[in-house]
Amino acid sequence: MLTTLNTSYTDTRAADLAWALGREPLPALATLDLELAGNKLQLRLLGASHQVLLEEQRGTCSETVACMPGSSTPLPLGVAKRMDDWEYEFAARVEVLSPGSFAGRAQELLALVSDHPHGLAGVFPGSPHAFTALLAQWRGGQVHWRTWHAYPQDGQLVATRTRVGARVPAPQVGPSAA
Repeated sequence: MLTTLNTSYTDTRAADLAWALGREPLPALATLDLELAGNKLQLRLLGASHQVLLEEQRGTCSETVACMPGSSTPLPLGVAKRMDDWEYEFAARVEVLSPGSFAGRAQELLALVSDHPHGLAGVFPGSPHAFTALLAQWRGGQVHWRTWHAYPQDGQLVATRTRVGARVPAPQVGPSAA
C-alpha cells in the first residue's frame, strides 16, 4: 500500500533516528494491520518514521525507529535480545548514494513495497523520494520485517531488518546428548 503522508517531513537526517524497544503506540499517519501465521502485526508510519507492533502467543513487541525528542538511544548497527520465550534481532545500515542512484533505488523500493500485500509505504510532501517504507513476512517460523527511511537531500537511505521468533533451546551437552 502506498500513501502520501499529510504532514511535514520531520526526521530530516539519518543521524537523528533513534531506536526503542517496548514503547507505547505513538500517533500514526498510516497503518497496515496484518495477520501472519496467527501473529497480529501492525505496521505504522509516523510523522517521524516507523513503529511496528507485534502480538503473538508469547507476548508483545513494539519497535520504534524514529526521531524521538529526548531519546538517548541512537540507531544501533545491531541488537539481539532474549525476552521471555522469544528472541529479537535488529540490524541497521546507512547507504550513501549519488543523486541518480538514489532516485533509482527509491523508485525500486517504493514499487516493491507498494505492490506487496504486506507492505506499507508513505511518501512525504515535497519530494517523491522522501519516504518511509515497511515490508513484513513470515519465514522459517518467525516474523520478519524490513524498513527503509529515505533522506534524498543527503543521498542517504537507512535500511533496517528485524526478526522476532521463538527462542531456540540450546543443545544439550553431556552423556545424554549422544
